[in-house]
Amino acid sequence: MDTFDAIYQRRSIKQFDPDHHLTPAEEQKLLEAAIQSPTSFNIQHWRFLILRDRQLRQTIREQYGNNQSQMTDASLLILMAADVKAWQKDPQRYWQNAPQEVAELLVNWMGPFHEGREWLQRDEAQRSIGMAMQTLMLAAKAMGYDSCPMIGFDSEKVAELVKLPADYVLGPMVAIGKRTKEPWPKPGQVPLSELVSENHF
Repeated sequence: MDTFDAIYQRRSIKQFDPDHHLTPAEEQKLLEAAIQSPTSFNIQHWRFLILRDRQLRQTIREQYGNNQSQMTDASLLILMAADVKAWQKDPQRYWQNAPQEVAELLVNWMGPFHEGREWLQRDEAQRSIGMAMQTLMLAAKAMGYDSCPMIGFDSEKVAELVKLPADYVLGPMVAIGKRTKEPWPKPGQVPLSELVSENHF
């Protein structure tokens, strides 16, 4: 599928075929596409938690997810997270294929840039999650599947349920699968004239 077609045809789908399953190769293809997304300093601090256990998904839906059917019916349900301390964890590996002088420059800059700036670490983690999610959803659309980004769940309870590590931050979920119902027409985009400025607001 053409990139622009995928962008314009991607919709947030609510009804999925619960009997449809992605193949392992399809899952691999989606995730390999997602990690092509950019991250600051190439830290790649996103983490993809695949919620595969049916009972776990049912529990999240019923107890913490406002009974949203996507949580149980989608072929693939991914809980997005990020390691906010990834910049401290063997940072050389993020630049192992770069020229030595480039790798040394960026690795040595990584610590001072992040140190003591917890707000920045969290912001960068969430920005990276967002970019990876969009790549994931566009890749799904290009493969003939639909998706739905989801924040309508109790993130604190879900974090406890999945044993989120202390140095991770939780992001949205992404449901991916085969839709069973056509989406309604797009509700409408705000005109560019209201959204785009030049040089100052």
